[in-house]
This record gives sequence, structure tokens and C-alpha cells, in this order.
Amino acid sequence: MIERVRHARYVDEIVVATTVNKADDPIIDLCEKIGVSHFRGSEYDVLTRVLGAARSVNADFICELTGDCPLIDPLIIDDVIISHLSGNFDYTSNSLWRPSFPVGMDTQVFATDVLKRVSELTDDPIDRVHVSYFIYSNPRLFRLNGITADPQVFGPDIRITLDTAEDYELIGKVFNALYRDGEMFYAKDIVAWFRENPEMLQINKHIKQKAAEEG
Repeated sequence: MIERVRHARYVDEIVVATTVNKADDPIIDLCEKIGVSHFRGSEYDVLTRVLGAARSVNADFICELTGDCPLIDPLIIDDVIISHLSGNFDYTSNSLWRPSFPVGMDTQVFATDVLKRVSELTDDPIDRVHVSYFIYSNPRLFRLNGITADPQVFGPDIRITLDTAEDYELIGKVFNALYRDGEMFYAKDIVAWFRENPEMLQINKHIKQKAAEEG
């Protein structure tokens, strides 16, 4: 995932925001090995952890990506960032309105000051775990901006996020089919591969994506 995010033109620095749990020590070891910044915080108060990560590198804006998206597309990351900076928005996401991108391409952008404001406004555990939940749940308080997928990357029926063994199996098949050392492949290539191999969708079709309020 880090290798792919590094191809995003508008990401100035990557910070891996992991927990203080000893079980996450290997993540820190990996970050140090490949030269990526890292920040450790609470397992449950992810909002404070992300805010701390942003402050650790003096970031004005946060492009939040979840660590279960190893096929994230740097072109989509750039598109969301550009869209956010093109208007007077508090929050921009490609999963804000009706689903249109494959599950596993979620990208959200907001100012560090916006997250600081959220941190001061809510102590609800759901808000603290899901970081931006309070923002998009309160359109009267925040200016929201949602972007939808172009036809080439339209694929809300495609699940390429990593939560289960079935997800892992499917993601492995995508990498085996499309990955070439030293080359990049993108969401449009992934969607095209699934359209040519629709039977692959059956591998994890039964997995239900949790809503934010489910924890």
C-alpha cells in the first residue's frame, strides 16, 4: 500500500498512524526499514491518533487512507485532493454519497484544523474510532464535497479491501494477475480485469461491509 501511495503526486509525506500495542511493533520496524514516518497512539481513539500523526509532521491537510486498502489507486488519491483544494470545502471523499468506486479505494481529505475542531466537539466513541464520522454526519456544520467514479473505475460491486481470509485470497489473485515488478497498475486495470473475470467476484461476495455505526 505504501508503495502505491508513494506514486500520488499530491501527497507530500506518508505517516503510518498505528497503535502503541506491542503487537504493532512489526509495523514500526517496517516503517523504519523503508523510510516512512510513523506515529503511535490509542487503538480506540483513532481520531486523536490521526490528529497526532498530522501534527507530528506539521501537516495543514490530511489525506486519510485506511490500512486495509492495499490496492489503493494513487490517481484516485490525487483526484480527491485536487477536488478538495479546488473549492471551499471542509471535507472531501469519494465514498460520501452513493457508492461508485470499488470498496477499497476510499479516500478522504480534510484540514488538520477541521479535525482539531471535531476533537473538541465530540467524545462519542463512534466518532473517536471512525475519525471523520462526525464530519460527514453533520452537513449543517461542515461543507461536504463528494466525488463519484468515472465509468472506467465504476465498480461498487467489487470488494478489494482486506478484512477476511476471502478478501486476502481475492486481493492475491488481483496482484498475481496485474502486478509487474517496477510497474504500476491502477483502478481502471483492476475494474477491467474483474469485468473480464466476473467469477472472481464470488470469492468474497458474501462478506458484508460494516456500517460505521456498527463499530
